[in-house]
Amino acid sequence: MLFLTWRPGIDGPFILFLAASLAVARLAPGLLPLWFGAPIATIGLLLVATHLRFCWCLWLIIAGLSAEMTLLDLVGPEMFQITIAAVKEAEITLVGLTILRHGGRFDRFSPIFGFLWIGVGGFVTGVHPELTTPDMLRSLAGSVVPFLPFFCRIPAGWGRAMQRAVCYAPLTSCAIGGVLAVLGLRPLFVDTGGLRLAALGHPAFLAGVCLPAIHAGLLRWLRQGATSDGLLMGMNLLILVLTGARAPITYGFLVCAVALLFAPDTAVPRSRRLVMALMAVASAPIVASFGEDYTSLRLFTILSSEASDLSGRDLLWPAFEAAAAEAPWFGWGLGAGNVVIPHQSQLVQLVQTWAAHNEYLRIAVEGGQIGRGVLIALFVAWVWSHTRRMERRDRFVLRVIFLAHAAHAMTDNVLISTPACVFFGLFAAISAQAEPVRVPVRRAIARRVRAAPARSPAIPVPTP
Repeated sequence: MLFLTWRPGIDGPFILFLAASLAVARLAPGLLPLWFGAPIATIGLLLVATHLRFCWCLWLIIAGLSAEMTLLDLVGPEMFQITIAAVKEAEITLVGLTILRHGGRFDRFSPIFGFLWIGVGGFVTGVHPELTTPDMLRSLAGSVVPFLPFFCRIPAGWGRAMQRAVCYAPLTSCAIGGVLAVLGLRPLFVDTGGLRLAALGHPAFLAGVCLPAIHAGLLRWLRQGATSDGLLMGMNLLILVLTGARAPITYGFLVCAVALLFAPDTAVPRSRRLVMALMAVASAPIVASFGEDYTSLRLFTILSSEASDLSGRDLLWPAFEAAAAEAPWFGWGLGAGNVVIPHQSQLVQLVQTWAAHNEYLRIAVEGGQIGRGVLIALFVAWVWSHTRRMERRDRFVLRVIFLAHAAHAMTDNVLISTPACVFFGLFAAISAQAEPVRVPVRRAIARRVRAAPARSPAIPVPTP
């Protein structure tokens, strides 16, 4: 019956694929996953390539969820690194597809060149005894991934959509975390010396995502003056406060205060911004009195008794300082910051981390004074080169944001965690929106020719 109704144009390829599949199953069963996976992957890549803007926004929100923390609790520790690697590999795939479809460009002064310098210097001068080549390559890949979008020619509308998407990342994390809490799978708040909002991830990671969300909302509000953007920024500020993360809270409110008071050429009148800043200052005593009745929240515990506590950072830093002193000029190689403190030591069991929580100290260990100086110089030139073409308002606010980010790097990992992908993804989106969309010359000429009205051929007029 199959052959009686067979239509060669439709059923032929299917029957050939089925016959080939049976042959592969018979002759090489181990190749079956590749045989079926390759067409599915190809179709998936084609779908992503045709919906790049949507996929970029979806990736940005997923990166902001910090889902590796939830999978760590629900599945096991093996899912932690796998999830982080999957998020960064997805970004690499999106960058590759964007370059294939829209073209690439050279991003001068990119911090990627600083990490490459540190990586090559480690191979030349020698690496830490506990550091292996795969560890160095893994660390290099993780360090350069957040800066890859700057090597793409961005399609029209991408920057605006990405800025909007990052504003909803903390809210999405809280919504999904609330569902898991209702189901009894994972708590929405965690107790680490006081209740802290964790949502779908960790309080520190959620705070790290709140900062770019607040920055995006602040820029959109100052640029357009829309009430919805102001309310969205306020909700992200509230989430940031509930995380109890001291440094992000400090720098988040500091950036907002400076922008409200001094940002030029905004759609929001200066008088209105000044009133909002004064209202925030006046509400501080009310918040403090409110905290007397809700001392279980970590924010109020910090304000009352732990303002100077470094949460174990002062125990970690001496080991990194000693390692940096042993190789002061070129360091121990990229990735050495992960092996300075043995992972099974009592210190790690006490503070639950072996990361430096200080990017300047970590880079000094991995690249020495020279590597750290090269990386800092590249960052300064990179930010200046990308912001100099922007409007005065965006240029001012972004430079304030990066000054706060540089200060934040003294007490947190702001370059190697997944929130770093969100932060630099936002910067790429703002930079893309500031740049004019470049249309190839031939395509522009073709459009002008098609749009020009048709002209009738000239009729020669006989001369008398």
